Amino acid sequence: MLAAVGQSRLMHLYEQLFEIYGLHVAQALLTRDDLRDRRRYLNARNTLLLCLERGIVPIVNENDAVVTAEIRVGDNDNLSALVAGLVDADLLIILTDIDGLYSADPRSNLDAVLLPEVAQIDAAIWAMAGGSGTHRGTGGMQTKIQAADLATRAGTTVVIANGALPDVIVRIADGERIGTRFAAADSRLESRKRWLLAETARQSRVVVDPGAARALIAQGKSLLPAGISSVEGEFERGQTVRIYDSLGREIARGLTHYRAADLQLIKGLRSSQIAEILGYDYGPEVVHRDDMVVL
Repeated sequence: MLAAVGQSRLMHLYEQLFEIYGLHVAQALLTRDDLRDRRRYLNARNTLLLCLERGIVPIVNENDAVVTAEIRVGDNDNLSALVAGLVDADLLIILTDIDGLYSADPRSNLDAVLLPEVAQIDAAIWAMAGGSGTHRGTGGMQTKIQAADLATRAGTTVVIANGALPDVIVRIADGERIGTRFAAADSRLESRKRWLLAETARQSRVVVDPGAARALIAQGKSLLPAGISSVEGEFERGQTVRIYDSLGREIARGLTHYRAADLQLIKGLRSSQIAEILGYDYGPEVVHRDDMVVL
C-alpha cells in the first residue's frame, strides 16, 4: 500500500527535476516475471528503447505494490544490471556511499586500498565484496558485484563510484577514471542469451562431471542427465540454472527442461531412462545447447 501511494509522489519529484532541463520522464515498473517471460521481456525492451529514441528518460523501479518474494528482484543493483542488458547499455554506473570496491572494508580496515580496475570477477573479488552494506539500501557491495558480474557478461562496462562526488555521472560518462571500473566481456551477447542470464534461478547449482564439462565447453554439446553428478537448490522447469564443473567453477547457464526434484531422480542416468523413472519426459536433454550460455 505504501509503495502504491509513494510511487506517484516519487514520479512527481522526478518530473519537477527533469523539467528544469526540458526533459520528459516515463515510469517503468518491473518484476522478475517481466524478465522471465520472453514476450514480456521483449515488450519491456521495446518500451524502454522507444523512450530513449524519443528523448524521454525512463525511470525504472521494482513494482513493489504487487511484487511477491517469488518474483522479486530484491535490490536496485541487480535490477539495474538486468535493465542494462535489456537496452544494450554501453555503461552501467552504480552509485553508493563509498568510493568503489576496496581490498577490504575501509570502514574497519585502515589498510584497505581502492581498486581502480577489475578485469575479471573471480573468487578474490567476491571475497572483497563481503556481506551486507549500510542502512541506506537493501544491498551492500556484494549485490553490486553480482550486478557487475551480470552486466559485464552481457557486454556492458560497469563503474561503481561515490554518488556524493560533484558531477559524478557526467565525469564518468566522459571517461574520467572514478571509482572502480569493471571491464565488459570482449563480445556482446545476443539478445536471447542476455535474457537467459537475466532469469537465472539464484540458488540453482547443477554440478557436472569432467566429461560433461568438456562436452559443454569444447564441443558445443547439450547437457544430458548422464553427465550430472549433483543438484542443489530449488528451481522449476523453464528457469535458467547455473552449471558448475567438479572444481566448483561456474561454466554455463541455461534453461532447464526439468525441475530440481526431477533432476535429483534422473542425474547420472541415460536419457532413455527418463520416462521410465519419471513417468514422462520433456526430451533427452536437461539443457539444450540452443538454450545455453557458456561462461
